Amino acid sequence: MKLVLEKGQKLFFTSDTHYNHANICSSTTQWVRNTRKFDSLDAMNDALVNNINEVVGENDILIHLGDWSFGGFDSIAEFRDRIICKNIHLVFGNHDEHITKNKEGIQKVFSSVNSYVNLDLRRPSLINKGMVDKYRFILCHFPIASWDGMNNGVRHLFGHVHLPPHKRIMEGRAMDVGCEGNNLTPISLDEIILLLKNQPIKTLNLPSDHHVEALN
Repeated sequence: MKLVLEKGQKLFFTSDTHYNHANICSSTTQWVRNTRKFDSLDAMNDALVNNINEVVGENDILIHLGDWSFGGFDSIAEFRDRIICKNIHLVFGNHDEHITKNKEGIQKVFSSVNSYVNLDLRRPSLINKGMVDKYRFILCHFPIASWDGMNNGVRHLFGHVHLPPHKRIMEGRAMDVGCEGNNLTPISLDEIILLLKNQPIKTLNLPSDHHVEALN
């Protein structure tokens, strides 16, 4: 997929918002670990929406790496309708069954939908006037141990594993952009570039996560 940012347009990433997911909200679940501390499910939903709308402008671009919502089919459009950004691209997560199957044509609420994205990104240079900065990212809901272009410095962004802030950056040029590691807020392209700038080029030791813990 090729994206060309216009002057002043910003790009953000997020994943695993789990909008309206009662089992991930501390006040509405019996889960002991891996919950979000909110007094109600509505409070969690409001925080997710407000955090997006506070940083992602109407004409910016938001790429969501999966697990959009829970609480039934109606939650998909409800969440989308509350976000002011007009340009949302979705990479399917394992809990996006209705969107993957395009129930009632729901995919139309997104600018694009994909299972995997090899992102070719261009934007006006912030340093050299009249020049264009080019980036490549491999985007997938799931972390990949070794990815296309890795040896040439291509970055890999993923979700799924719900890593906390101190674990969100892998040993290589890869990062979990999910909510748990980023204060339930989308992270900008500029911040990702800065965070991964000095990371070595290497394959990942895939992280343990709450899915594994649930099996033990």
